[in-house]
Amino acid sequence: MESIREIVQKIKSFLVFPPTDMIIVAIIILVGVASFGLGRLSVSSKLKTPVTIIEGSQIASVVDSTLVSPQQGEGNVVASKNGTKYHFPWCSGAQKITEQNLITFNSTEEAKSAGYTPAANCKGLE
Repeated sequence: MESIREIVQKIKSFLVFPPTDMIIVAIIILVGVASFGLGRLSVSSKLKTPVTIIEGSQIASVVDSTLVSPQQGEGNVVASKNGTKYHFPWCSGAQKITEQNLITFNSTEEAKSAGYTPAANCKGLE
């Protein structure tokens, strides 16, 4: 029991500041940490690119912070001569198709009538 009392006395001797001063120091540290965190959050929100959705457009993608909607007759859907799936030109599967195997369709209906099915990893295809 005596050794426990000695340990408690040593701990108390290390606490030079009265309890009110410790609370003030803790508050100052917490305010500093919170200010730093809020500053970091405010900078990261300015770096994000805003996305706008225009009513009525069925297919859209964000390219260089502008909304692009493909027009009819521009090859809205692509497929491979050797494959069975069709993709939008910006999908990862479409970018792997070589130029000599690339087939373009004006619509998804045209690709379906040619016997192609939508690619599962290309979002927005029906």
